[in-house]
This record gives sequence, C-alpha cells and structure tokens, in this order.
Amino acid sequence: MKTKNIFFTLFFLCAFVVPSGGQSQFIKAKEDSLLSLLEQKNKAMGSLAVMDKGKIIYARAIGHAGITPEEKVSDEKTRYRIGSISKMFTATLVFQLIEENKLQLPVTLDKFFPSVKNAEKITIGNLLNHRSGIHNFTNDAAYTTYMTKPKTKSEMVGIISANAPDFEPGDRYEYSNSNYVLLGYIVEELRKESYENLLQKYICSRAGLSDTHYGGNTDLSKNESYSFRYVEGWVRQPETDMSIPHGAGAIVSSPSDLVKFITALFDGKLIKPESLIKMKSISDGMGMGIQQFPYEKKTVYGHGGGIDGFNSILIYIPEDKLAISYCSNGTVYTVNDILLRTLNNYYGKQEKLPEFKVYEVKPGELDKYLGVYSNPSFPIKLTISKNNDKLFGQGTGQSAFPLEGSAKDEFKFDAAGITIFFKPEKKELDLKQGGKLTTFTREE
Repeated sequence: MKTKNIFFTLFFLCAFVVPSGGQSQFIKAKEDSLLSLLEQKNKAMGSLAVMDKGKIIYARAIGHAGITPEEKVSDEKTRYRIGSISKMFTATLVFQLIEENKLQLPVTLDKFFPSVKNAEKITIGNLLNHRSGIHNFTNDAAYTTYMTKPKTKSEMVGIISANAPDFEPGDRYEYSNSNYVLLGYIVEELRKESYENLLQKYICSRAGLSDTHYGGNTDLSKNESYSFRYVEGWVRQPETDMSIPHGAGAIVSSPSDLVKFITALFDGKLIKPESLIKMKSISDGMGMGIQQFPYEKKTVYGHGGGIDGFNSILIYIPEDKLAISYCSNGTVYTVNDILLRTLNNYYGKQEKLPEFKVYEVKPGELDKYLGVYSNPSFPIKLTISKNNDKLFGQGTGQSAFPLEGSAKDEFKFDAAGITIFFKPEKKELDLKQGGKLTTFTREE
C-alpha cells in the first residue's frame, strides 16, 4: 500500500552507488555489526534475508514483534505485513490466468466492474501498470476514518467507483492501490476461489513458501508481528483491516519467503519467460506489478511496500541471481539505507558503520523554533511544537513526528529522511528530503 503523505514517503526508489562487479564478498560479521548497532540504538526493528544463486546466505531479525520486548522477540521466521509487495503476487496470479487463456491484457474493466468510471476504456494492462486513471482511494482523507474497519467487496468497489478519474486511461502513469484491489477481485472471480486459497495453491506451494499468507488480525501465536513507531520509545501502530487492501497489500510474509518468491518468479517456476518479459515492460520505473530500481550499471527489479508502521523492500538482480528482502516493523533508520549497506557488503564496498550523534539542545532553546511554517508553492503547512521538552514536526492532516537534534539549529527525522535547518533570526526553516530543499516561513 502507498498512502498520500508528503513528508513520510513509503515508495522506494533510490539510486545506489556501489563498485562494479558481481562477485559476492558478503561478510556476515559486517552485516551483524550493522543490525546490532541499529537494534542497540533503537533505530530499527525488522528482519533481513539475502539469497545468493538460490541459497540463503544470511538471515537475521532484530527487535520485537509484540507490545514489549519481553513478550515477543522477533526471529528469522517472524511474519510482517508487506504492503505493496503484495502487488507482485497479484500480478503473478493475473499472468497465470493469461497463460491459461482465461484472461487477456486488452480485456476491459467493464466486463467485471462496469460501475467504475471509464471502465469500458480501462484494460487489464492499464490496471497492472498503473495507467488506468482510477483514483487512489488511500489518498483520500476519509481513508483514515475507515481503514481499521472491515469492508466487503461491494463496499470497496463502491468507494473506488465513487471517485472521478484522475486522467484518461493510458495517458500517464500514476500509482493507485485501487488498481490492484480490483485485480485481486478479478482473480477471485475467474478462479471461483478466495484470494487466500489462490495464494497458497498457485504461488506458495510452487515456490516452497511456508511463512506467507493472506493477512488478518495480527496473531502473535502465529509468529506475526505488530508494527511500531518510535516516539521516545516504540509505540504500537493501528492495524489496517486486511479486507481493505486485498490484492494491493494484504499479504503477510517473511524476508526468507520473499527472496524465495522472487527467485522462483525469475527462475520460471511461477510464470513463463514470455510472461515475465511483459511483467518487466518498464516505463517511468514501473512495469506490470514490478518496479525497476537504478543501481550503477546493473538492472534491479522488485517492489517496495508500506502499511501501518511496516516498511518492506524486495529486490532481485538477475545477472548475479541475488535476492534481498528487508521487512521492518519499526523504522527510524530507513529501509533504503539498510538495503544499500547490504548491497555494499555483498559487492565488497568498504564503509564505516553509521554514527548516531545526538546534539543536546537545552529545553528553553526550543521555543525559538515553535510556530506554523508555510510556503505558498507547497501544498501543506508544517507545525513545529514541543512536548516534554522534545521537538515535533507535523504536516497538515498528518501525524506528528519527533525531531532529534543533530547540530546547532539542525534536527532530523531519519525514518522519512528529513532534515530541518532552522533560521530563527529570519523566522524561516529549510526542509530537506530526497535531495530537495524547501524553504518555509513562520506565520505571524
């Protein structure tokens, strides 16, 4: 799943800078040092798996799955909500149907859901590559009012159908969870079985996945994990009812299962090579249920995912038959940064462990930063407040996030890659995220 959040991006596209070469030099102790440091400093909770040429060469979990560390410590088989990585599974089920001549890419949506606007012009292909124009329902403010409550198929189709199209089918790319909710329903209709059963029958059994299933309410007894947000300690996050994301983001899995899945996909165990070629037809970084990431001269395929407090990534580098997955149920140090360091380890790049230096700010000095900041060309305002002598930022309509001092007049929120540079004398701040710097002025 991907929700509309200006400051907290859950869509994983990053440029990696690593040395050339494809020879594995993976050092287990180096990876252990990184994860141990992140756990010790409360910068991450989650699980990592690395598969090299069909063999898992590394798997480790850090943090806890339950409400307290004592209640449930995570292990290598702990299961996480994987969010939009589920779309790769749904796309695989669709291409299996196409191979059986039960569905074709040019088939239009009105054959299944005529109530969706422009349904007669929207093809299965448009849904798969996010060029349908169907509005993304998770972008709406109303989404947060019902996300934890069960919804029927009829109710979800009604929510999706109620929105006007964002653009004409095929005109451009725009990511929309609505596309894959509908694809999940189409797969069920054509197979006459539940998505849960289809997942097990057509993917898990073929790829040897033992820790992957359609999600429900979190059950610690089944080694499932809650998700958390760090605010002076790990705070459990609300749970989306899995009837809502369906084929767009309802799967629960482990990193070890995910690397097995993507390896099986590229090895031709789930769909034919010609189907995989179509799946990898990339435009604007997106194919049909699969993304492409820049990585020096290599080609990297996979998908990212975010739902509740979970963040996940799954990648595959065909030329080296390398698969990596990291699933996080508590994110401060970003999933992208962990993935990058793991890749650097695999390809033999030397680097130091991250340093987490905290710049101590006296409580009385925080007052000069407080206020509401805006930029006329930016869609939201940023409120800076304090609570118990700790600074917080909050975008309009979003949750507050803690800010940690990193230098004089400088604060960070690592989970979203945000750095804020205050200029009290000018009553301004510069917000840096994703390499872009935006200046905000404090309102009087």
